[in-house]
Amino acid sequence: MEEVFTAVAVGFEAVGAAAMIIGFVIALVLGGRSLARHEGGSAAFTTLRTTLGAAILLGLEVLVAADLIRTITSKPSLEDAAILGLIVLIRTLLSMSIQIEIEGTLPWRRVLTRSGGQMVGDAVARDRAATRAAAGSGGAAVESR
Repeated sequence: MEEVFTAVAVGFEAVGAAAMIIGFVIALVLGGRSLARHEGGSAAFTTLRTTLGAAILLGLEVLVAADLIRTITSKPSLEDAAILGLIVLIRTLLSMSIQIEIEGTLPWRRVLTRSGGQMVGDAVARDRAATRAAAGSGGAAVESR
């Protein structure tokens, strides 16, 4: 039975790493699209930074779950619990610092709780809306000629 839970933990670790890698690619694409729409380097950088930070947050959340599964399903020891506590503490501090950097406010001061996945989704939705707006205004400019 322990082998099954080890495989599940490895699966979670792979999903966490994949979330960060895919998030990096999405961040590059969204930043590039922002530049292509001539929104400026500052807007493109902000999009890239926010989306990448959100992807890292999502990946860290999944990696914490993998660590919990691995520790809970292994032979319990005080050393394993201490190591898990240290890993969770480090990842939590990383997550909080990234979130503060992205949002510019302390996590407990936010009115609406947002996860890394929700933030990536918001970035994609903003990009889609900006693309539609650019296409709509481009079409209007052509029609007025």
